[in-house]
This record gives sequence, structure tokens and C-alpha cells, in this order.
Amino acid sequence: LGRVLPRDALVLSDAENHASLVEGIRASGLPKRVWRHNDYAQLEALLAAEPRERVKVVVFESVYSMSGTRADVGRVLELCERYNALSFLDEVHAVGLYGARGGGLCDESAALRGRASLVSGTLGKAFGVLGGYVSGAAALVDCVRSTAPSFIFTTSISPVLAAGALASVRHLRSAAGAARRASMRSLAYRLQRRALAAGLPVACVESHIVPLHVGDEAACRAICDALLARHSIYIQPIVYPSVPRGEAILRVTCSPKHTDADIDHLIASAVPLFRAHNALAEPPAPLAIDALFAAQRAPNADDAEEQHALMD
Repeated sequence: LGRVLPRDALVLSDAENHASLVEGIRASGLPKRVWRHNDYAQLEALLAAEPRERVKVVVFESVYSMSGTRADVGRVLELCERYNALSFLDEVHAVGLYGARGGGLCDESAALRGRASLVSGTLGKAFGVLGGYVSGAAALVDCVRSTAPSFIFTTSISPVLAAGALASVRHLRSAAGAARRASMRSLAYRLQRRALAAGLPVACVESHIVPLHVGDEAACRAICDALLARHSIYIQPIVYPSVPRGEAILRVTCSPKHTDADIDHLIASAVPLFRAHNALAEPPAPLAIDALFAAQRAPNADDAEEQHALMD
């Protein structure tokens, strides 16, 4: 986009956008403004301060990979429409895992589908293969295909990878895929509740990503190493530059293949290690945990049927 947009086009980027988006914005050479994470009042103020005719691109994610927070996608799109801005939505951490057909947060309701100017996603992560995609209006997609060096000068994925990706997409669009999504999200919900009750410092309960806040990078690495060496649990430490200095986390994600026994094993193994590094929190009261989840309905097996019913 940086090759075809006016040189004074303004990029407005959420403060928690991941490194690939940040590098893409930097490579565009366009002026940018960074708005506080999920602060829609500030985003609106920045948009309102610009002339309506100035080209503006709002770049944000649907699910943020480090904090596990979710964007209010509808609200951002409404602001873009009101202030004549393009929207670039990155669904990398949501595709396959959310939506009636696994299309991400934009696939969760008919009111959101097709409204974002451009949507990017991956064929890795939930789809388990390799590659990525961008979708949007035909003219915009053709512009990317015709001018993006990262596309033009990259070798195409092989036929076997394309076939694998197609099979994954078809599976996750099916009733069986909807059941897997419901199972994974239900497991993440149970992990969050049990971790909070045990005093593990769960930083966010908005998505399937469960960040455990440690803070100190050395302690975070030590906990990670001990979990693997002593308990055969592999969780990557997330440290600077992926997160700010002093904000190291262990990022936990569930798969449909994990079980309640796996959750029990993780918590029983992690609690003494977090305590040894002074990273354990005071467990909230049960009512406080209930209140934390009150705005969210726990996923269950019935969700699979509800999601699949929306596909047609």
C-alpha cells in the first residue's frame, strides 16, 4: 500500500500491533500515529483531527497475540466509515478459531463480514500449514498483488502446501471444525478459571490466549526451563522486544487435544515455580472470578451446532 497511497497518507496503528505489522508500517515510509491499545476514544480523536479528504489507514488486530485481548471490531470499523478511513484488520490470531466458519472475529456476525477494507490472515497457526492471505475489494487485492515486493519476489507455496491449507480450511468450515473450536475455547475457559483460583497471574481472559504475567525476564526464562526439564511442559517465555522490558509473560494456549488432566498437571507444576520466583498472585475470591467471566458465556458443545447453523 505504501507504494500506491499518497505520501501524506496517515497510518493509525494500535499500540499492541505485532512486530510484522509494525515493520510493514515502517517500510511503507508513511507518517503514522500510534493510538493507545483498544482506546477507541483516542482513535476517534485522531481521526477527527484530520481533514476528511486525507487518506487514512487504521491498522489493528482482532485478537492480540501477547495480551490475549480482543478488539471491538465493529466499533473500529464504524469509526473508519464515519471518518472516511481505510481499515486494515489483521486476523492472524483469530482465523480458524473464531467465527461461524472459522473466518475470525469478522466472521462472528453478518454485520461485520465484508466491512473491513483489507483483512490479512495466516495459513499457519490454527490452520497448521504455511503461508498467508489478504482479502478485500478486488481492486485493493489486485493492487497488493501487483505492487508488493514481499509478494512479487517470494516463491509461491508448493502444491502440497496449498492442498494441505485447502483441506484445513474446508475442515474448519465444517461441523467437525466448529466442534473443535468449541472444544478448544471451552478448555481455555476452564484453564483460565482454574489458574486464577490457584493464584497464577492470568493477565487477560478475553480470548483463547492465556498470558501469565511474570515481569522479570530472568524469572520468566527460569520458570519456562523448569517446566520443561522437570515436568515436560513446553511454554515459550515472551520477553523484550516482543513485550516491553519488565513485562515478560508465559503465553499459554490450549489445543482441542489437551484435557482437564493436562490443565491440572500444568497448574500443579507451575504454582510452586511461580511462588519460588515471587510471581504468584493472591487468588481472587470465587465470586470475583465469577464476576470476571460474567460478561462472557462459557463455550460448550452446543456452540458447535449453533456456529454450524450459521454457515448457510
